[in-house]
Amino acid sequence: MTFFESLLALLLVAIALLQLARRLSLPYPTMLAGAGVIVAMIPNAPSFSIDPATCLALFIAPAVVDAAFDFPPGATRRFVAPLVTYAVIAVLLTTAVVAWIASAILGLPLAAGIALGAVVSPPDAAAATAVLRKFSLPRQTDAVLKGESLFNDATALLLFSGALTVLGRGGLSLPIGLRLGFAAPGGLLLGVLCAYLYVPLSRMVKDTLGGVLLQFVSAYCLWIIAEHPGLSAVLCVIGFAMTLASKLSPSDFDARMRVQSYAVWSAVVFTLNVLAFLLMGMQARSILARMQGPHLRDALGFAGLVVLAVVAVRMIVVLGYSYLASRRDNSDGTFRQGIFMGWCGMRGFVTIATAFALPDSFPHRDTVVLTAFSVVLATLVLQGLTLGPMVRLLRLDRSEEAQSELASARVSLARAALASVAGEHGPEAENLRYRLSLKLQRCVDSEKCEPLDRLHSLGLTAIEAERTELEDLRSEDKIGSAAYLGLQEQLDWNELTLLRDSERQIEEI
Repeated sequence: MTFFESLLALLLVAIALLQLARRLSLPYPTMLAGAGVIVAMIPNAPSFSIDPATCLALFIAPAVVDAAFDFPPGATRRFVAPLVTYAVIAVLLTTAVVAWIASAILGLPLAAGIALGAVVSPPDAAAATAVLRKFSLPRQTDAVLKGESLFNDATALLLFSGALTVLGRGGLSLPIGLRLGFAAPGGLLLGVLCAYLYVPLSRMVKDTLGGVLLQFVSAYCLWIIAEHPGLSAVLCVIGFAMTLASKLSPSDFDARMRVQSYAVWSAVVFTLNVLAFLLMGMQARSILARMQGPHLRDALGFAGLVVLAVVAVRMIVVLGYSYLASRRDNSDGTFRQGIFMGWCGMRGFVTIATAFALPDSFPHRDTVVLTAFSVVLATLVLQGLTLGPMVRLLRLDRSEEAQSELASARVSLARAALASVAGEHGPEAENLRYRLSLKLQRCVDSEKCEPLDRLHSLGLTAIEAERTELEDLRSEDKIGSAAYLGLQEQLDWNELTLLRDSERQIEEI
């Protein structure tokens, strides 16, 4: 098969497995990685090779931009202590322990051991989110998990690139040390400056598909531009996305383009995630083919030791911080959340991509890649399959609180909307005030708002009738294609405003 045909076949396999994972309530990354191994073992199965230098930019840049753009800056300030503990201290300690194990058992140079530690140290909140989508976690836990995933990527990738630089140059010298020391602040500063330059440029392509394309091109360009002078590419795109999110006004990014952009970004990032796990599994064939019996047993034993180390170090760091925080707050809730967060250390996207990016000349590369794959697979299976029961056991499901918070926000929005039309007169204003008052009544007391329920039901019935008539007009060739699509989109928007929250959601799998 050609490359394109092989890629299509791989994506079809992924789609089937995603549906199976959804029905069995299994972490989809586990299914995909395992499927990659099975596909790789099929005779004459296609093989995919990706340039290591391209791998990090291809898989990580859009994922980091997407996460950073959505992460609220206020959460960074509010949870600075746990974020520093989990995203910096835990990653550094995990890297140190893994580097020591690699040096003692494999005889890896210190820089190579640090590179391996950086590969397996950052947990992936996306993997935890895929498992926990049926639960509503405390807002603090959810914010810290997502913020940790964002910033621990920066810590790990900075260590990874620094270790590879030292390994490639044969040692650490003063110029290399200065370059590595400037990598983090320089990358962050470059990202912030580029965000200020991007804002006026985005206004020029506003309300165009080229504007959405520019978002992706900018993410990749920033990553590559930062890498050339040796700056931290991940901090560059984080600084760019978070600055951009705070500087873009609603007029710069209207509702139509926001919906379009979010839909495209979520689909592309998810597709890259799927491909990364599948391709990682397919690497197993070439690795296992080069390893004989004793070598393979030793490599698997080393991988098992690293799995135990990364899980244990995270639990120790998180539980230690949570114990101190619970003593300070005089509450067991903080410690229970700490137990859960310590067990949320599943490895995923970044570990896969950085393992891909190891050069062919890396010492014991096959063992290192097999170790990274084992860490991802073991943590996804061991921890991923037990997170749901742990939420129930620790009584962390906050679905009622989340609904109350959402209702409170809707009350504020409805009151603001009513206040904005308070001085208006005429039948249009009266009609709008009536609809807004019904919405406010529903937010205040969801059990005593039959008029709004009836209004929604009648509205959906009317939209269905409009859809039927629109299809009849099209089948009778009484309406052109452009008009048909425009009216269809208008009906879609109207229907979305009438649907309940659960009916508007699109599941990840």
